[in-house]
Amino acid sequence: MQILYQDEHLIAVNKPAGWLVHRSWLDRHETQFVMQTVRDQIGQHVFTVHRLDRPTSGVLLMALSSEVARTLSQQFELHQVQKTYHAVVRGYVLEGGTIDYALTEELDKLADKHANPDKGPKPAVSHYQPLAMVEMPVAIGRYATSRYSLVELKPQTGRKHQLRRHMVHIRHPIIGDTAHGDLRQNRGMAQHFACPRLMLHASHLQLAHPVSGEPLHISASWDAAWQGVMAQFGWLDVLPELVGVEFP
Repeated sequence: MQILYQDEHLIAVNKPAGWLVHRSWLDRHETQFVMQTVRDQIGQHVFTVHRLDRPTSGVLLMALSSEVARTLSQQFELHQVQKTYHAVVRGYVLEGGTIDYALTEELDKLADKHANPDKGPKPAVSHYQPLAMVEMPVAIGRYATSRYSLVELKPQTGRKHQLRRHMVHIRHPIIGDTAHGDLRQNRGMAQHFACPRLMLHASHLQLAHPVSGEPLHISASWDAAWQGVMAQFGWLDVLPELVGVEFP
């Protein structure tokens, strides 16, 4: 596991796509968990303070004590941590904007079987900005070519699958999103561009250090699958600071 930052109070890693953050009774057949891997790697117990969806890669922050975990969790709950993601989406995103669209909580059939299914939608706000666009000579669906955009996403709130659901709401689903996205585009990306993963990456995390109060900015590079798409689309120069294969 690639460590992005570590001191005596906290640790940040570049979570690989497809890894679960921690083990639960629902995942008894799984073998790859970030928390257990990092614990074994540094020989110290770690505490979660936020989550990344299993198919999402990028910056994952963990505390090295329960006290620091509480402080960091409060920062996330109070929206004092700035999270920046990048995504490849279907179609041309011509201008930036803000999506203010309340979301009903998504419940897991097993993990949330005792939860109230009738909860109303909760406020959810995301900011987006297009960075690059491309038209590829590949027929996916009814058109002879396929159009894609690279976008920067900044969630203001933290609802489950918020960015994925918000991009579907404005008709630009994130490529590789099997739960909410465009199945034909997902298959096309895997077939023509050798990328079967969700194209959503947590690139940057900015916060005040929970002990010193000093500004902390942590960044995570793209993996090989991301960089393969960036190279094929001619986008490697758009965000050069994120170029760098991290996972063999």
